[in-house]
Amino acid sequence: MLFYERSQRANAPVAACRQNLRNFLKAGGIGKRMYAIIETGGKQYKVQEGDVLKVEKLKADVDSVVKIDKVLAISSDEGFVVGKPYLDGAYVEAKVLEHAKDKKIIVFTYKSKTGYHRKLGHRQWYTKIQITKIAK
Repeated sequence: MLFYERSQRANAPVAACRQNLRNFLKAGGIGKRMYAIIETGGKQYKVQEGDVLKVEKLKADVDSVVKIDKVLAISSDEGFVVGKPYLDGAYVEAKVLEHAKDKKIIVFTYKSKTGYHRKLGHRQWYTKIQITKIAK
């Protein structure tokens, strides 16, 4: 192995850090992008405008707009605001992109020394949404 190859490998984390910094600055840097922490389907998500994420299945038609009013916190240029437990008047609007089933999860149970085993599969329904608006 040449010294040049070793020095390049040693500098790989530095190069990755520089690339992350470039991407961060390209996105607007500190204080430019507003984000919110929402709760839906018993889970919490950190979202920004334009994000696409999978959530537990919602009762909404495809291409419709869903209003999520369980907003736990919002961060913007003015600062970070936390609700108790939710923020009054704050909401997040999202467009429903699709309803589908997730990848199969295999549930395998067995009991040792008895020859008992059982294999089950499960596919959970989800809704793919795109965040369109964050409002205080």
